[in-house]
Amino acid sequence: MATHLLDLQQLSIGEINDLLDLAQHYRDGGPLPDCSGAIVANLFFENSTRTQYSFQTAEERLNMRVISFVPETSSLQKNESFYDTVKTFDSFGVNALVIRHSENEYYNDLVGHVRAAILNGGDGTGSHPTQSLLDLLTIRQEFGGFEGLKAVIAGDIAHSRVAHTNYDIMTRLGMEVVMSGPKEYMEDRYPYEPFDEAVATSDVVMMLRVQRERHPDGTPFDPARYHREYGLSAKRAASMKKGAIIMHPAPVNRGVEVADEVVECRRSRIFKQMENGAFVRMAALVRALES
Repeated sequence: MATHLLDLQQLSIGEINDLLDLAQHYRDGGPLPDCSGAIVANLFFENSTRTQYSFQTAEERLNMRVISFVPETSSLQKNESFYDTVKTFDSFGVNALVIRHSENEYYNDLVGHVRAAILNGGDGTGSHPTQSLLDLLTIRQEFGGFEGLKAVIAGDIAHSRVAHTNYDIMTRLGMEVVMSGPKEYMEDRYPYEPFDEAVATSDVVMMLRVQRERHPDGTPFDPARYHREYGLSAKRAASMKKGAIIMHPAPVNRGVEVADEVVECRRSRIFKQMENGAFVRMAALVRALES
């Protein structure tokens, strides 16, 4: 039976820590399993850089054989359905399917109908489990644990699968999590804190991109005003508490949600998150294939 990774709610805290331990083991140079017989299909129906290519990097490091799907040259252009496209790759006998799609919980139509393990590379505004795992690994490397830490997630909360996944798992791990940003991007189910107050009192300041591609056409947006009111400027970064870190799932719009000079400042762990991504995805793939 395939071991899927669809969202983090399906995993216990122990299972999450096991995945983080395995990812850290790989990062520390620990021995790798022999996965040379495995075939993985990366099916990205939405654009991606970090998730898609860090999965591919992970697969290459594990000596897996990789099929990279290109929607623009596929039978999707002949009106083949998403379901039938995925079933096609499953019919080839691949061992795992890494899928990103714009529909929330797209995997509900697939579970029980495909033999391969499904690893969710992001579903609409719903979940992004491997991104949250690499965020957790980065935080654990910095602070040694999670209990008692405060995080602010700031920006376009309503359209962010990262915000939704991180809030749920971080609170399960004992962190205090608040949201901040423009009121029109907030959701009532989450605690809100004014941006400057949250930045100055949090251990983790996680900035989010404004996902304009998910906004209704014609929605106005002023990048300069956004940065002035809700961007992490050098002045705001200087107000952060001692030992606090800056995170971002990326891509970063420099000068909008994070000032250019802040992206790679001493507090920033943005590129360390990316480094951790490949190791977390190695752990997730190994888990999927060990069923």
